[in-house]
Amino acid sequence: MLFQSLKLSTLLFRRKNKLKVDLGELHDEREHLSSFLHSSLKVDVTSNGNELLVDSDELSPQELKRTVRKFVYHRKLNNTYWVALESDVVRIQRFKSNTKKPKKHKKGESPAMFPHGF
Repeated sequence: MLFQSLKLSTLLFRRKNKLKVDLGELHDEREHLSSFLHSSLKVDVTSNGNELLVDSDELSPQELKRTVRKFVYHRKLNNTYWVALESDVVRIQRFKSNTKKPKKHKKGESPAMFPHGF
């Protein structure tokens, strides 16, 4: 009887995990991502500024990261954004752009002349 009452009390007072998804620069995709997480993972998702809070007691942070990565791929954002897991927070980060300055041609160089052996 004592075991059943302890089991019942743990079921009643168990807190759900609150996993966070930091959207970074993707704040325009907040609604799409929350509906995607709700439909694919069957969890409650709430918005808090630039973060989404996922309420689940069975969902692991790695599984949440995998699902967010699927969302980024399906929205064709994977060329500009990547997903990372840092201390149980899933972050969507933008790739750093590698815009290099074009090389300037030196004026003193002449084109290479190769003798043709005909």
